[in-house]
Amino acid sequence: MAMTKIRLLLGDQLNLQHSWFHEVDDNHVYVLMEVRQETDYVLHHAQKILAIFAAMRDFAKQLRERGHKVHYVHINDATNLHAIPANLDALIETYQAREVEYQMPDEWRLDQQLYKHSRMSSIPWRMVDSEHFYTSRHQAADIFMGRKQWLMEFFYRQMRTQHQVLMDDKKPVGDQWNYDHDNRKPWRGTPAEPADVRTMHDHSALWDDIVNAGIASFGRPQEREFPWPLNREEALEQLNAFIQHGLPFFGDFQDAMSSKAWRLFHSLLSFALNVKMLNPREVVHRAETAFREGKVPLAAAEGFIRQILGWREYIRGVYWNFMPEYAEKNFFNHQRVLPSWFWNGETKMNCLSHAIGQSLEQAHAHHIQRLMVIGNFSLLAGLQPQAVHQWYLGVYIDAFEWVELPNTIGMSQFADGGLLATKPYVSSAAYIDKMSDYCKGCHYDKKQRIGEKACPFNALYWDFFERNKRLLAKNPRIGMAYRQIEKMDEKTIHDFKHQAQKILDNLDKL
Repeated sequence: MAMTKIRLLLGDQLNLQHSWFHEVDDNHVYVLMEVRQETDYVLHHAQKILAIFAAMRDFAKQLRERGHKVHYVHINDATNLHAIPANLDALIETYQAREVEYQMPDEWRLDQQLYKHSRMSSIPWRMVDSEHFYTSRHQAADIFMGRKQWLMEFFYRQMRTQHQVLMDDKKPVGDQWNYDHDNRKPWRGTPAEPADVRTMHDHSALWDDIVNAGIASFGRPQEREFPWPLNREEALEQLNAFIQHGLPFFGDFQDAMSSKAWRLFHSLLSFALNVKMLNPREVVHRAETAFREGKVPLAAAEGFIRQILGWREYIRGVYWNFMPEYAEKNFFNHQRVLPSWFWNGETKMNCLSHAIGQSLEQAHAHHIQRLMVIGNFSLLAGLQPQAVHQWYLGVYIDAFEWVELPNTIGMSQFADGGLLATKPYVSSAAYIDKMSDYCKGCHYDKKQRIGEKACPFNALYWDFFERNKRLLAKNPRIGMAYRQIEKMDEKTIHDFKHQAQKILDNLDKL
């Protein structure tokens, strides 16, 4: 007698190319579920909930069209118990299943939950690989064994060599590993931002289901003109358009910010990658091929590939090696709550109003907006890193904990004390002005340090280094800041500290 096997698919495991789907077997029941457990563990952007549910529903449809047996639990089903283990137990009973299989979760909490529940089950459970990443969970730990600091560049070179990406035998193409210095140009309006070719969807019925289920969210849903990909086919169209129209200019302007163009030359592929509609190998291969065919500059291809083959895999390695303790790191013991304008973008600081407003509107911001505007301010103001992490995890459509948490806790907030980053990523108004048009027409003056109109970044920047002298003064990468403070007279130091305290006492009113 054939035995029924339940195969669980999580909302970020929408990989049609997985070996599970190579053959149709009537004894395999594929289970996807929309549960409050996943919508409610953090407050999510409306578009994030919509995008994942819509993509899950489309994935189930495609599996059925290929002949696979699918059991789909909708958010408003009367039998939905709204927790993955409870629903699985009910389905084991319904199907009289003899075995459960699930793909390796990418989040620690889900990995623990499923592992612990499997140990209590009366039938065998088996975890299989998600067949997505270049690396295993712990490959980065092996690479960094015995090293105090986990420098991404070291890891990235190993990946390039191992996978022969942008390599001429044992040497990097162009005899240089990293072209970061070529990729820091501000954007002044030319070349024009490419057209947004994403397919628009009407998800108003699904949005009604979400609202009627009582799920809390924030940000603009855009349910009638929803731009995020529904499936692999749409994600591939987006990839094609990026390689042709965005990648040639991506390198030059990857750090640029503009109030006139929120996408610029970014791919917006991270959502499709992180729910596994796309495989990182095919994305990297397309970028390398475009370079080798002479269609994009080396600096552009290398900068883009580094984000995927380097940074993405590296961050995952950090996550799996240091969780769960990593989530609680707070090197500076920062405890301030998030200002109210994190939830509505209503601040007189133009840069933060744009970066946060865009995040609420589009569920997306690029890495410099996340790191050097929102993250920069959060660190300078001493916001609690776990609160910052939860906001980032909720607001961005591509934010899954394995990739978002180390980026926020380590890279952005330096809360791990420098395991991941060699220095805190902070700046005064000067950097933001250099890389954007945000300072033009701002209520605050980018050049002033003291006074009602002084840009808050300026006094906060110097105050951050002054108050953290004991923790940071010996860091060789930030010696210049302390040398400048040493040259300041007592009144200057007193004035910027006083200005910073006034700002910190009135964060909601900035």
